[in-house]
Amino acid sequence: MSKYLVTGGAGFIGSHLVDELIKQGNEVVIIDNLSTGKKENLNSKAKFFNVDICSPVIKKIFKSEKFDYVFHLAAQIDVRVSVAKPEFDNKVNAMGSYNIFKNCGLNKVKKVVFISTGGALYGDCLKPAKERTLIQPISPYAIHKYTAERYLELCYDLYNLNYVVLRLANVFGPRQYSGGECGVIGLFTHNIANNKPSTLYGDGTKTRDFVYVLDVVGACLKAIAVKQRGVFNIGNGKEISILQIINAIKKVAGKKFVYKQEKDKVGEVQRSVLDSSKAKKILNWEPKVKLEQGLKNTIDWEMKK
Repeated sequence: MSKYLVTGGAGFIGSHLVDELIKQGNEVVIIDNLSTGKKENLNSKAKFFNVDICSPVIKKIFKSEKFDYVFHLAAQIDVRVSVAKPEFDNKVNAMGSYNIFKNCGLNKVKKVVFISTGGALYGDCLKPAKERTLIQPISPYAIHKYTAERYLELCYDLYNLNYVVLRLANVFGPRQYSGGECGVIGLFTHNIANNKPSTLYGDGTKTRDFVYVLDVVGACLKAIAVKQRGVFNIGNGKEISILQIINAIKKVAGKKFVYKQEKDKVGEVQRSVLDSSKAKKILNWEPKVKLEQGLKNTIDWEMKK
């Protein structure tokens, strides 16, 4: 049994990861300020600290808890918020992350897995982006996520801190909708399940690479187990338009999908798709859940809420 810290463990991806770690018999500690995470997502078997990752209290928690491994997921995840409040986004996503990484290094954590972004980092993709594809951030969110990656590399140099960075495609699944910031599938499935209209920004031709949340959890666990340090894309490798997503949701839900169109938002990538062949080769990871099954699971969860 190992002791894990999951920052953002009350959130969408983090809570699923916590559940799996506990299921495997590990000791888990959660740090989350509940700004977007939900109390109902907290696993009762995990120890919980309601603390911001920017807080100096983080230092005390690391010293007292003595973690073996750390998954860092806590973040400000809304691209639009980052455009409106870039200083705040920098504080959380860059400096907050550095606060976590520095304390990992100082306290001899065996390994850190950092959840970064693939969808926003590479900019518009004419073909599936590889890890060595030129970084072309077009939002403060993407800039600060990449800054956090560089801070993690710095902590490797300073403290010999072992790490893996997972650059995620657009993740979807149960628990995604939190009443505020969330991905397009989270919003659309919530709205159709509750007979509410949705808003389509732009003409619907924007594309994304969608990956199911439990497949991401699987990638996190593979990342802890692998010896190699580095960066890995985690996605399906399929470019799907927002209009295609709308049609797929309509088909799975068997209901009419009502939406209005509005002008596209600043900072949004138009085309995004990831090449995850490196993760398949080195992590022995590949996605298992098909889009339709993932949508069904998500809609079923929404209907039961």
